Amino acid sequence: MITFDDLSVQWHDHPSSIDAERWDRLVAGMPGGTPFMRHGFLLAMVDSGSACAKTGWQPLFVTLHDRAGALVAACATFAKSHSYGEYVFDWAWADAHDRAFGAAGASYFPKLLGAVPFSPVPGPRLLVDPTAAPPVRQALRESLLRAIGQQVQQQGWSSAHILFVSEQEAQAAKAQGWLERHGVQFHWQNRQGEPYFDYEDFLASLHRDKRKKIHQERRKVRDAGVSFEVLEGAQIQQADWDFFHQCYTQTYWQHGQQPYLSRDFWRLASQSRPQDWVLFVASREGERMACALLAVDTELGLAYGRYWGALSTVSCLHFEACYYQPMAWCIAKGYQRFEGGAQGEHKLARGLLATPTQSVHWLAHPGFKQAVADFLHREGRQIQHYIDELDDRKPFKPLDAPD
Repeated sequence: MITFDDLSVQWHDHPSSIDAERWDRLVAGMPGGTPFMRHGFLLAMVDSGSACAKTGWQPLFVTLHDRAGALVAACATFAKSHSYGEYVFDWAWADAHDRAFGAAGASYFPKLLGAVPFSPVPGPRLLVDPTAAPPVRQALRESLLRAIGQQVQQQGWSSAHILFVSEQEAQAAKAQGWLERHGVQFHWQNRQGEPYFDYEDFLASLHRDKRKKIHQERRKVRDAGVSFEVLEGAQIQQADWDFFHQCYTQTYWQHGQQPYLSRDFWRLASQSRPQDWVLFVASREGERMACALLAVDTELGLAYGRYWGALSTVSCLHFEACYYQPMAWCIAKGYQRFEGGAQGEHKLARGLLATPTQSVHWLAHPGFKQAVADFLHREGRQIQHYIDELDDRKPFKPLDAPD
């Protein structure tokens, strides 16, 4: 069995120092989230200036190598000077930590974060050799966690956090004393055994009032004269990316927020893996006026609703662009799952069901760790109660119920 002592640990301040082909071999076979963990996507984040030291995302990737020097495990981590762009918010933890220990010169930031920047996509974060036997893969996960914990201790940092991990990774982290935090997202699942024939077939599975509301919302968009064009992969030209970025940035500014991702990011990411993207472009009277972007895993049949933007306002356009059009496309393509992104209880009535997520957290100070553990215990019970409530409000009618 492989042990930590059999491995060498390397830390990288830029993903370009890691062999892209070897990194992507670790990503191969992941059960989800692969578009966001590939080397090209992460490199685009850094090289575009979207996730870099200047924006508070200093890359500090960790890799493990066997005695022959082969890359056998890795994790994309960042030294963070804030908590923006994470979607598992710990601002209250930072405030409590600094009020308790700030007088002694201790600070919550920097911290070490394992995550996909600006992308709350659940999936494996501890990349391990997919060809290895299960016990070896587990040992590699444990070794990555140990390396991360050692780095935080050596730097004198407050904490390490790995977000939206798989259940298997959460269990491995808990066994090493990490704390687990639960969350909720809303995902659409295709019908098992007999996939939906089309979007109307899916709507027929909903309670009548939910189906009626969706029909009304879609009609408002059609009556406003809005039509959609779907561009897949290499069909998306640079002019289309220009328009998307214009919509994306304007929508952020309208909400009083600074856009996270630069135009250069879209250029680099689309060049690296054009097949990972699908763009839904809305037009009215011959003029483009909104769009929504999906990241897709064509092999596993998974789609991820990520970003959208609009140059003008139309009632219910957000629902049409971000949910109804992508879900109809997923059904037509035979996809198995559509993840609608972070938060949003309004998604439940539209057929996206509550799905638990988990993240893991390593805190250096024992007293602070215990306080956070107590909080997470209470929060976890509230989350489970919330999920139970949402399950009672599922929009689907019983299979034997009349229409």
